[in-house]
Amino acid sequence: MNSTEILETYAAGQRNLDRADLDSANLRGVNLSCANLISANLKEADLSNANLSGADLSKADLTGANLINANLSEANLSDANLGEANLSGANLSGANLSNANLNRAFLFSVNLTEANLHNTFFFSANLAEASLVSADLHGASLIGADLSHADLSNANISSAYLIIADLTGANLSGVNLAKTDLSSAEIGEADLRNANLSEADLSWANLTNANLDGVDLSATKFSNTIMPDGTIG
Repeated sequence: MNSTEILETYAAGQRNLDRADLDSANLRGVNLSCANLISANLKEADLSNANLSGADLSKADLTGANLINANLSEANLSDANLGEANLSGANLSGANLSNANLNRAFLFSVNLTEANLHNTFFFSANLAEASLVSADLHGASLIGADLSHADLSNANISSAYLIIADLTGANLSGVNLAKTDLSSAEIGEADLRNANLSEADLSWANLTNANLDGVDLSATKFSNTIMPDGTIG
């Protein structure tokens, strides 16, 4: 079924489009809200400005897809492959991305407010200026990710991996970072007020000018850590 047939089927009221083969398809600006696209092949597809709100894209292959400014709010993307996809400016608020692959994805200024990112992979992903307010990142892998100036206020990042991640200037106020690996992370000028860093690993991390007011640092590991005042902890 090609893209034209897919859209005709959807327009006729059929929402079951699972396993559709839309490799490299031009779906720019289409409305596929609440569609069943489970295990669909959307590799390299152009879905910029598309409406996929409430769609089920679990286990779909979106490798290298263009999702710029797409609406994926409340969509199910669990176990989906979004490696190297471009989601700049996309709305993923309330979306389920648990166990999804977003390695090397471009997520600049994306809206992931209250998203389920449990055990999601973000290796070397660009999340600069993203909104992750109240998102669940428990167990997520953010190794080498760019989270500079991202808003992670009230997010749950416990037991996550943020090794060598860039959190420069990020809003981490009230965040649960318990047992999180932040070794060698750049956290300079970040707002960590009232965050939970108990049992976190901050070895070799850079906290220059970070705000640690009210932070829970019980059993936090410091080794060659650059503290807010520039001293080595």
